[in-house]
Amino acid sequence: MIANRRPLIFHEDVFYEYFKPYRHPLSHHDIWGGHGLETYGEDFDLVRTLDPLYVWTVVDADEGSDQWITPGVRRVNRVCYLLTRLPHSDMAIEFRCHHRASSLTPLGMKRQINRLQRAIADCALGPMRPASSPEAQW
Repeated sequence: MIANRRPLIFHEDVFYEYFKPYRHPLSHHDIWGGHGLETYGEDFDLVRTLDPLYVWTVVDADEGSDQWITPGVRRVNRVCYLLTRLPHSDMAIEFRCHHRASSLTPLGMKRQINRLQRAIADCALGPMRPASSPEAQW
């Protein structure tokens, strides 16, 4: 979450569908469905070398047992880091990971993706292109 801006909140399914997380080939652990990078050791050293616009932090909620996917590299309440094919461009955006796993319906997914795309357009970010994703660095 970026200071002074209320974040847009979406279901975690939208994160996977739109931003396309992937497993870095130098990852040393199998966490968060195989996509996660650890918050310590060689994985964390790797995270610090990557373009922060493609790095997300999974954090524990302050209350309850939900977790959140937030843009950038966080150091508090972190569970792991995720890398995506598309940048977050420092948008005030968060994805809720319900402790009781549930999936969006196809219509719900379409509506949330459309809402996300409108928000991106409103931020005048233009088309998000994966050409400079961290994958291009290897």
